[in-house]
Amino acid sequence: MVFLNLNVKVSDEALKQIAIFGNGDARSSLNTLEIAVLNGKKSGKDVVIDDEVLKQLINVKSLLYDKHGEEHYNLISALHKSMRNSDVDAAVYWGVNRMIEGGEDPLYMSRRLIRFASEDVGLADTNSLNIAINTFQTCKYIGLPECGVHLTECVIYLACTPKSNSVYVAQEKAKKLIKKTGNLPVPLQIRNAPTKLMKDLHYGKDYQYAQDSPDKLTN
Repeated sequence: MVFLNLNVKVSDEALKQIAIFGNGDARSSLNTLEIAVLNGKKSGKDVVIDDEVLKQLINVKSLLYDKHGEEHYNLISALHKSMRNSDVDAAVYWGVNRMIEGGEDPLYMSRRLIRFASEDVGLADTNSLNIAINTFQTCKYIGLPECGVHLTECVIYLACTPKSNSVYVAQEKAKKLIKKTGNLPVPLQIRNAPTKLMKDLHYGKDYQYAQDSPDKLTN
């Protein structure tokens, strides 16, 4: 809509707020400006867009968040990378609360935290997995908005705790080796021998029982 016969009065700060509300979408900003003009205070050909009118229009900001698009993956990437590098502020802002405000499923978010607890924290702090699972259960029981504080608490813990990817690396190496070597037979000495025939075939022969050694270790 074109307002050729109107003298629109709007402050630079108001235009800035409209641009921020548009979230990078010029059409959204122009639509907001148009609605602001239509709802502004009119006096003859003059229309004033004051703070009161603007607040009513942009009171609830719609965040750019496509659960199945690029922004979804951008934010979950931000969550992982922030926690991995112990950047608590970034993890709390980008990772958890931007997704909460965008309408993300809290169970999806808590499942990602469970994965992170083993993939990126792992043996450096095994209690992190318990905390992540407890967070998942909490989200399942009480839902949003109440569980937002629990998700944030878990993210802060995972960001602050020591990190180790040894479990993830071990799994990936094992998977790679299995693809390369195929169905290797289990060595006889670590096979079970419940029958006499199996014992005669040397199943379990020369196996060293670690619990019988002073250091609980064998060669």
